[in-house]
Amino acid sequence: MSSPKKVYGKGILIAAVILLLAGINLLASLWHQRIDLTGEKRFTLSAPTKKMLKKIEGEIKIDILLKGDFPSAFKRLANSAEETLQEFKEVAGNKITYRFVLPDDELDDVNTTFADTAIAMGIEPINLKVQLKAGEQQQMVYPAALVHYKGKVIPVNLYSGNKIFVSPKELNSAEAQMEFKFADAIDKLSYETKPLVAYSTGNGEPVGYSTYDLVQNVLRKDYNLFTLNINAQPVIPDTFDLLMIVKPTRPFNDIEKLKIDQYLMNGGKLLLFIDKLEAEMDSLQQKNEVIAYDRGLELNDLLFKYGARINSDLLMDLQCDLLPFDVNGNGQYEWLQWNYFPLFQTKSNHPVNKNLGLVAGKFVNSIDTIEAEGIKKTILLSSSPNSRTIATPALISGRENVNAPENEKFKKHDVPVAVLLEGKFQSLYQNRLSQAMKDSIELGGGLFVPAATQASKIILVADGDFVLNGVANNQPIPMGMNQFAYGTQKEFPFANRDFLQNSMDYLIDRSGLMEAKGKDYTLRLLDPAKVEEQKLTWQIINIVAPILLVCLFAIIYQWRRKRKYTTA
Repeated sequence: MSSPKKVYGKGILIAAVILLLAGINLLASLWHQRIDLTGEKRFTLSAPTKKMLKKIEGEIKIDILLKGDFPSAFKRLANSAEETLQEFKEVAGNKITYRFVLPDDELDDVNTTFADTAIAMGIEPINLKVQLKAGEQQQMVYPAALVHYKGKVIPVNLYSGNKIFVSPKELNSAEAQMEFKFADAIDKLSYETKPLVAYSTGNGEPVGYSTYDLVQNVLRKDYNLFTLNINAQPVIPDTFDLLMIVKPTRPFNDIEKLKIDQYLMNGGKLLLFIDKLEAEMDSLQQKNEVIAYDRGLELNDLLFKYGARINSDLLMDLQCDLLPFDVNGNGQYEWLQWNYFPLFQTKSNHPVNKNLGLVAGKFVNSIDTIEAEGIKKTILLSSSPNSRTIATPALISGRENVNAPENEKFKKHDVPVAVLLEGKFQSLYQNRLSQAMKDSIELGGGLFVPAATQASKIILVADGDFVLNGVANNQPIPMGMNQFAYGTQKEFPFANRDFLQNSMDYLIDRSGLMEAKGKDYTLRLLDPAKVEEQKLTWQIINIVAPILLVCLFAIIYQWRRKRKYTTA
């Protein structure tokens, strides 16, 4: 029988434990901290994202269109979206609310569905065939979210692929980009004004149907777009966040290059898509052959000074797109590889090319990097291990595909075709400024700057068609898409638009969110050979070990009980 003193002591101990637990719960409700033990800090928001979330002034509402009975891959995507937004709430608190909705549900106080709104904003659904009790039927999945803030709404595409079966790598990539996509949408909505982008039109750059996807789905969507005739303007205003030059066809004179040079010296950013050679698919279709020759753009000295050179050659790659060819001349077309349309698989070595799919090129030139003091160079796109370059002028003929390419000629690898240049650039005209050039700068109210006082950036891509779109069925199609394969089983969604958007985000990057874009999740897959070799061992461990542990616990328990209650 226990003494009153022992009973009293146990009561105090129990009361102390209860008070301690209550105190811990109270403190946890007021302040809490979590520890992220993952190697890539999967559950830790980047510093720029946290800084942006802390600045939120109003309420942000997010509708996620992933409610319903979906395959496991999209359920995982929904869970990842919820985990990311929970992390956002940890920083922003009740300023962020989110909900999962059915695509067919109607928006609040609006006579339209979430699905219709998403499609109108450029989100393309994924058509899945799912096996239900009633049989096989079509199911449209919208892996997207709508972010509402300050009376504005912006779509977030959570998964860019359109395949029925989502690979672990693609899903892992989508999860890694979740933080950036939500943070980028909130950031764009929080600014009262959009970044200013100038599209050059002074040297024969395209402005017609081939720029529809570029203008409507990228530039006008997120930026204030202005067309700028460099020849007609006295200077390029430094109020522009970015100057974009796409496939010029006429030479640049010294005054025009001086304007570009001084824009860069004053902190401007350049995004260049340059076709050095004249080689067009239209001419090849009409005559079945075309001669590729130098356009004479006169940009060599300017780019050389900044640390890069576009070569007068053509890249050919065994990793390439397909085109239909009339091989036998009887009107029966066959899909054959066209080595002049290389496909680039990015190295994911930079936020611009991180987690991208294949990127398509057309009649691409190679790039050499040149020594330039203080300039950092990063290769963003390069060829496969099975490529070659041919000198120009070169005759390109559709009859080349009658025979299979000679593989032994394709021995080059990692030939650069897109490069990022960063640093404080030196002016090309530092020691060669003529009086006419000086007068042109002063006419615009400026002073000549021989060297940049602040770091700037240039992205150079040796393919002018990279961001242009073709036409199929009298309708413009997405940039990079093969117009001959559009609407057929050969259709494939290349990542040209994603590469372009990443490039612009990195060059402008007002909030520093590209740090979140660079986040990567390590896909830790099991070794198939070891799984097969050790399968039986682990099966025995998983089945037998728990049973042995239970039996051991029972034996120890009975032994202690017998020892305690058995008298001598």
